[in-house]
Amino acid sequence: MNPTDSAANLPQVPASLAFASAGASIALEAGALIHEHFKNGVATEYKGDVDLVTVADRASEKLIVERLHQVFPQHGIYGEEGTRKQLHSEYRWYIDPLDGTTNFAHGFPVFCVSMGLEQRPPGLADDQDGTLIAAVIYDPTRDELFTAERGKGAYLNGRPIHVSPTPVLAESLVATGFPSRKRHANPNVFFYQEFTLRSHGVRRAGSAAIDLAYVACGRFDAYWEFNLNPWDTTAGMLLVLEAGGTVTCFDGSPFRINSREVLATNTHIRREMIRIFDDLFAGRDLEPLLTPQEFAAQRAARST
Repeated sequence: MNPTDSAANLPQVPASLAFASAGASIALEAGALIHEHFKNGVATEYKGDVDLVTVADRASEKLIVERLHQVFPQHGIYGEEGTRKQLHSEYRWYIDPLDGTTNFAHGFPVFCVSMGLEQRPPGLADDQDGTLIAAVIYDPTRDELFTAERGKGAYLNGRPIHVSPTPVLAESLVATGFPSRKRHANPNVFFYQEFTLRSHGVRRAGSAAIDLAYVACGRFDAYWEFNLNPWDTTAGMLLVLEAGGTVTCFDGSPFRINSREVLATNTHIRREMIRIFDDLFAGRDLEPLLTPQEFAAQRAARST
């Protein structure tokens, strides 16, 4: 997308979403910037042993911070690339200026800009969550803009979205992710195997924000991942909730902004997935897989 495109050609946001609309304008501009970097070639460096960061990450965060300060000078900002501004403000933006950096750096076109807005009442303790009130996720390669505000629904390019109606895990397409560092210490490969065997398939796109947005619009039926950060999850979490889904920890307990694990579902397969997590963590044997004949019989019984 070119930032000089006419407004009529830009993804739309419902007029009722005041915060999300303002955030979307910024995300569209940042998305155009990182897409231009993507087309022109990517310069990368390491910010840890294996964690990549690009010129585009930093340029995008700089742009977002500048624009947010212009539009909402009293708002705080918590950004992936190190921005920490006015964190004691009533409103705090969590921003990932380029979610999917590894994809981006390798020329794989799955990445986005993610912005979530939390409202924190005066006097709220630092270790307590406020209320997530607005979300923006923009995928510039597909020109897809996901927006939501608390109590006002979730939208893709201005049209309402909803989680899928898929009733059971066996008929579901689910998603997960793996960390770029300390993979050897991450147990997710075992969960990946079990959910692959018990679903229509598991996808690993490499962008937590896009995975959550896809749960919200019904492309995925569920998504789980370990060791995420607030800038990864805040926008996507609100999208899923406003689209009728659920977001919890693996044991079904409430998800918090600083939770290190996330399970987002279409609601229907939530209990089934939590039961599998419970059995795997406890080292118990899982229920045997259904045969094709048993699965067909079960499906037929649900349709009667």
